Amino acid sequence: MLSGLRDLLAGPIGQFPATLVLGAVCILGCLSLNTLFLAWLERVVSVRIQRRLGPVEVKPQGALQTAADVTMLLGRRLLTPVAADRHVYLAAPVLVFAPTLCVASLIPLSGAEAFADVPYGLLMVGALPCFTALAIIMAGWSSGEGRAVLGAMRSVAQVIACGMPVLLSVLSVVLISQTMNLRRIVEAQQHTAWYVVYQPVAAALYVIGIAAVASRAPFGIPEAGSVPIGDVRAERAGMRLAMFRFAEHTNMLVLGALGATLFLGGWMGPFLPGPVWLLLKAYAIVFLMMWTRWTCRRLRFGRLMRLAWGYLAPAALVNLVATAAFVSVLG
Repeated sequence: MLSGLRDLLAGPIGQFPATLVLGAVCILGCLSLNTLFLAWLERVVSVRIQRRLGPVEVKPQGALQTAADVTMLLGRRLLTPVAADRHVYLAAPVLVFAPTLCVASLIPLSGAEAFADVPYGLLMVGALPCFTALAIIMAGWSSGEGRAVLGAMRSVAQVIACGMPVLLSVLSVVLISQTMNLRRIVEAQQHTAWYVVYQPVAAALYVIGIAAVASRAPFGIPEAGSVPIGDVRAERAGMRLAMFRFAEHTNMLVLGALGATLFLGGWMGPFLPGPVWLLLKAYAIVFLMMWTRWTCRRLRFGRLMRLAWGYLAPAALVNLVATAAFVSVLG
């Protein structure tokens, strides 16, 4: 019996948990380095665009400021509000980050190299943000602060309104490629031009939509500097606050990598390895979001809703119908 159990654990059943843990550790390590890099890049971009010299005072080029911020967050005492629902309050930061981690595991790095290469990867990508909206509601409600609850409701409304054009844009790519597998979508672009050539409207709507979903300015309404008390993170400090910032920077990279996979050929490119090309394209999209943040002024919430439901969603729907007609005519 013991020998049979040993053989069973040595087979695929025993290797699966080890592979799962190793993949999660690798993804978390890479995303942690990405958070440090994006925090530094944000300061450099703000300096270049708005001549904000303060962020780069800590040499070299503000790199040590990120280390100082991490040390400050680690050293802060973790306090829980008296009126908070303790279990939900502690679980909310983890649940905000978990869907992004799952989406990151679905993006192919090079060829068949993906932590989770599933036939309907895009379907899972579209379903996982629902858990993010649930986690935002939990984060606001569990703090016991009424204004945080209102901020959470506003954040969820923004995610839903701006996520609709993103999903419709993704469906346009699905109609062209005839698959929901992310790896096959990239492989389909090897024999033709990148899908940004065939779907420029969908690509533009996707970039605008992910900037709003990630709450980046000019769509960073839930955490406006003039009303910080209305943010779901207002009642958190230390590493609990860092988890929300970690999720924000991770979400930027994952959405950028997904956009590179759908519209820019994913890992395809000459000379350099596939993962390097994917990261370069993803960071190009992230840089575009940063550039927009430090250039455009913030929108009011009513104008954002009007933009999302009145212009972006109808434009994405018209583009989807036109794409479906074009594909059906070509057969």
